[in-house]
Amino acid sequence: MAEKQAHDLNGAYYGPSVPPPPVRQSYHRPGRGSGCGCCGCFFRFLLSVVISVVVTLGLAILIFWLIFRPNNIKFHVTDASLTQFNFTADNTLQYNLELNITVRNPNKKIGVYYELISVRAHYEDQRFDSVNLTPFYQGHKNTSVLSPVFVGQQLVLLGADELSKLNVEKNAGVYSFDVKLYLRIKFKVGKIKTWRFKPKVKCDLNVPLSSNGTSASGFETTKCDIDF
Repeated sequence: MAEKQAHDLNGAYYGPSVPPPPVRQSYHRPGRGSGCGCCGCFFRFLLSVVISVVVTLGLAILIFWLIFRPNNIKFHVTDASLTQFNFTADNTLQYNLELNITVRNPNKKIGVYYELISVRAHYEDQRFDSVNLTPFYQGHKNTSVLSPVFVGQQLVLLGADELSKLNVEKNAGVYSFDVKLYLRIKFKVGKIKTWRFKPKVKCDLNVPLSSNGTSASGFETTKCDIDF
């Protein structure tokens, strides 16, 4: 009877409504493509910023050079006095070395602040003494004199080749030294101070041994090399 009520004579269905089939929902899962696109945009932006900074900095340095035309500071050892240099049997080096180092600032519009001046004396690549000098400001086109003094004794281990060279120099009465300056400086342009630089200066010296406490003749003014 129920089946008969659900259909009319023409076969039409008048029973309860049939729910439509469920609709499948598609979820978009972020793939690698979208992430790489974002990363690509970020790296392109970062690259453009870096290039802009480099170009701007390069132009600033070029303009600074064209305006002020800075020249390197010049270092010369103009005098050296060696009154003692003995190497004992127990590997102790006894020494007394005094130097005059001229520092020339040739720039017309640039001053120099010397915040740290560390001078180190070496013999056969071995440091036997070091001194720190007083910081100072050097004005335009100015020459200053540094006077480090190395005196004392130090344990130094020399190999056979170094001892052989020491004996040769002892017989000749002239000793070779490497004197190195480790600096921390700033430049001043008008009222502006630059960032800090740490140049290194190397002076290769041949110093005759003095006798009776008097300066020995024969020392020649030596130009030092500076490396920024």
